[in-house]
Amino acid sequence: MLMFGITVATGCVSVALLLTLWRLARGPGVCDRILALDLLSMLVAALLIVLGIATRTGSAFDAALVVALLGFVGTVALARFAERGRVGGD
Repeated sequence: MLMFGITVATGCVSVALLLTLWRLARGPGVCDRILALDLLSMLVAALLIVLGIATRTGSAFDAALVVALLGFVGTVALARFAERGRVGGD
């Protein structure tokens, strides 16, 4: 039963990844692409968590945490760049 849930979760996250990549490529504006990158990082983290459950290893959870943190920092930096035209301080 667990393997069925893992298979369904992997399929759903994979479909979401493909749709997010489509939005990233075809987004009408910069803000849409920034949000797609943020969602992409969260979906990769979710896929790593499902992989960690399937393989019962802790390193996949650590990798998911790193991907989520880097995705958040990247989203903040891109949003700041889109707003101000620079990433650095005042």
